[in-house]
Amino acid sequence: MKTHTSIAVIGGGWAGCTAAVELADAGFHITLFESSRTLGGRARAVSIHDQLLDNGQHILLGAYADTLAQLRKVGVDPESALLRLPLQMRYPAGCDGMDFLAPRLPAPLHMLVALFRASGLARDDKMALARFSTSARWMDWQLNEDCDVLTLLERFDQTERLIRLLWRPLCIAAINTPIEQASAQVFLNVLRDSLGAKKRTASDMLLPRIDLSSLYPERAAAYVQNLGGKVTTACSIKNIQKTDDGWALQKSIGETQTFDGIVLATSPSIASGLLQSIDDIPIPAMTFEPITTCYLQYTEETSLAQPMFALLDDPAIGHWGQFVFDRGQLQDDNKGLLAVVISTANAATDLTHSELIQAVAAQLADALQQPQLAQPLWGQVITEKRATFSCTPSLQRAEEKTAYASFALAGDYLNGPYPATIESAVRSGKKAAALLTKHFA
Repeated sequence: MKTHTSIAVIGGGWAGCTAAVELADAGFHITLFESSRTLGGRARAVSIHDQLLDNGQHILLGAYADTLAQLRKVGVDPESALLRLPLQMRYPAGCDGMDFLAPRLPAPLHMLVALFRASGLARDDKMALARFSTSARWMDWQLNEDCDVLTLLERFDQTERLIRLLWRPLCIAAINTPIEQASAQVFLNVLRDSLGAKKRTASDMLLPRIDLSSLYPERAAAYVQNLGGKVTTACSIKNIQKTDDGWALQKSIGETQTFDGIVLATSPSIASGLLQSIDDIPIPAMTFEPITTCYLQYTEETSLAQPMFALLDDPAIGHWGQFVFDRGQLQDDNKGLLAVVISTANAATDLTHSELIQAVAAQLADALQQPQLAQPLWGQVITEKRATFSCTPSLQRAEEKTAYASFALAGDYLNGPYPATIESAVRSGKKAAALLTKHFA
């Protein structure tokens, strides 16, 4: 019966691709619609200077169990497709930063040894970090009432230096929301499943060795097609209507097609527009944060001492970068290419691309003590202005389940323990698929 049940998945990001894979695997006839020509949503490949790069540098975590399982399901080996690094927060030497590197030891011993060995932190800093970790475990990583991350850190007497060098960059990397506004409970959820996990590998940092579209979305599309499904790119949906026979989709090419079930896996703003005529599937209003990635190409001999460094940002003096990645250590055809990430910095988007490239290059030259980095061969700025939702305390988020059993939502903005991450998208896609599978069983 499932083979005669048609389900449309609208949106070819990681949530939509996951829902399509799961539903096709369950035996449904799937059609995946993506408005762009490239699958992946906000974690996709783009062409820059004849190179296939990502629309933003991403870090996955070893705790992303559902994502890693999904990669394996579509035939991707995570150990070869991802560079696995131990948990770290390492600044370039000589920039008054810190060097925190977790050894490959069983948890929680790896954190204790990393803390003992960490340089750039005074005794008070280390004691504060140990106190926070112990207290969080004792509380089982749960708050009676949510608050912002800065309030939580001050409550546990975290030092100013520790906040600047560890907690602030860790928060914006994980949640992409300033610590003065970010949900402390969501932050604790991320820490619980990574730093506080029983397995040391959960805290590992995973850097993609291939472009994000090739890493999963394209393989997911092939998986769906091999099971008889269809994947249609460069085709947006203009309207959704409930009918007696199911759901009628008006496509951008002028056709209308009816399906038995729907998974709507677009951004919340697009979802709201498509659901204007369906009052009983509300999408709560949300605010968003940008992420900018500045690619800088140097000669092929240019390389960093390690795959990534944290950077001391200070917008007041034009230091926007927060992390720098040596793409040449991830992909052979990216030799001499550095990617600098700027999160939660709305003011950076007010600069012209040339101004930002010049400022970031100067920052790298200063931080890494390599004057030649001030003059890249070329630079490219990519900004996702609505990269993630602002993950504020006690934020009300919609659920995958809707008023209609044959209609489910999917996306990293929906209710869950994590902020807007690839893992959140994958989990949501699986949940949406499970809801429709149960309904049509």
